[in-house]
Amino acid sequence: MSEAHPPNRDQAALWNDAGGRTWVEMQEVLDGMLAPLTAPLLEEAFPGEGGRVIDVGCGAGATALSMARRLGPAGLCLGVDISGPLVAAARARAAAEGLASAAFVQADAQTYGFEPGSFDAVISRFGVMFFDDPAAAFANIRRAMRRNAKLAFVAWRSPAENPFMTAAARAAAPLLPHLPAPDPDAPGQFGFADRDRVRRILDASGWTDVDIRPIDAPSGVAEKDLLSYVTRLGPVGLALRDVDEPTRARTAEAVRAAFDPYVRDGAARFTAACWLVTARAIYAGTPSREASDVDR
Repeated sequence: MSEAHPPNRDQAALWNDAGGRTWVEMQEVLDGMLAPLTAPLLEEAFPGEGGRVIDVGCGAGATALSMARRLGPAGLCLGVDISGPLVAAARARAAAEGLASAAFVQADAQTYGFEPGSFDAVISRFGVMFFDDPAAAFANIRRAMRRNAKLAFVAWRSPAENPFMTAAARAAAPLLPHLPAPDPDAPGQFGFADRDRVRRILDASGWTDVDIRPIDAPSGVAEKDLLSYVTRLGPVGLALRDVDEPTRARTAEAVRAAFDPYVRDGAARFTAACWLVTARAIYAGTPSREASDVDR
C-alpha cells in the first residue's frame, strides 16, 4: 500500500478523533463490561513471571495492566494501539499505579517494527478484528515472537449470537437511513465471526496449533450508564454526531427502549458470545521460509 494510502487509515482516523476520545470517557463502563473476558485470556497466554508480552489493540490499558501485574517487575507487557487518546489514558493509568512492567506505544500493529524474536506471548481483547490486511498483521506480530510463543485473543462471534451488541443499530435504523449496513468481511466488531476465516488468516500468517473455541461470558452495563453506552459508541454513536437534535432525541428514545428486555436489578445484563483463539509461533523472528512450506 502506498504512503498516500497507508494501511488502516480509516481506523486511525476514527480512533484518533471522537471515537478514541469517547472510549476514554467511557473507560470505566467498558472495563466493567469486558472484565469477565480478561481472566480466561490471561490464563491462556501467561508466560510466567518475568516474561514479555504484547497486547494488541490495548485500548485504555486494562488488559495490559492486568498482564503486567502478573509478569512482575522483571517482566514487560507492551500495549500497542493505533489511538493516541487511548494510549495516553493507558500510560496515565500505569503511571498512577507505578507499574513499571507496563509500557504503551501508539502504533499500527500491522506495520510496527517490533524487535524480532523478542516476546513470549501476544494477547488481545477485541483488538484484532480491525486490520485492513489481517494476515499481514498477524505475520508482523508473529515475527516479534520467540519460538513457541503463545497467541491468545478474544473476538466476537456472530451478530445473531450477540443480539445485545446489535440492538442499538436495529432500533436506530428506521430513524437513521444512512446508518451503514454491516459487512461481515470488513474490518469491524464482527470481522472475526467466521471461525474458518480466522483459521485461514492464522494459517497464512505462520501460526500453528490453532484452536478456536466458543466462550460465553455473563456481562452487563449499569442501568445508569446504559443510555450513554447505547448512544455514544458504535455505529449509532457515530451517526448521531451528525444529526439534528430532534432526530437525536427520537433515536435515543427508540434505542433505549430496545434494551428494556435486558434490564433487571439495576443493570442491562447479557451474554457475550465470543471466540477464544489460541495458537503458537513455530519459529522465532523472521522464518527462512513461508509457513506453508514448513507445514509440508
